[in-house]
Amino acid sequence: MKTCEINGGKLSGKNKGEESPSQSQIDKLKEIMVILPDENRLQAQSELFKPLSDPTRLKILYLLRNGELCVCEIIFALKKPQSTISHHLNILKKAGFIKGRKEGVWIHYRLADAEIVGVIDNLTSILNEKGGF
Repeated sequence: MKTCEINGGKLSGKNKGEESPSQSQIDKLKEIMVILPDENRLQAQSELFKPLSDPTRLKILYLLRNGELCVCEIIFALKKPQSTISHHLNILKKAGFIKGRKEGVWIHYRLADAEIVGVIDNLTSILNEKGGF
């Protein structure tokens, strides 16, 4: 594996006998590095995607795609215990993916934005086309 290190602003190969990158390669890398989002933005984006890393939460989002459902309907559809569904609903709600509305003793959930599942589908399609899935 080729590794590089930066010493005094110069990029050089670590393995014996390897050539150092050319100045044009270094310049290109510097241009690319300028467009990287700042750490705060990257951290926020990373946190944004964490709630989508669980199949149960994705199923909940797909169920809510067609409209509002009460917790009992989600429990019935997914055949999971109430505590499990509530846990996942709380994660999705805290992340801003869904909203809840209390009606009597029931809480009804809906997507915070109707386009959320479409964005997930689009990202999946892009990755499928590129052979990533």
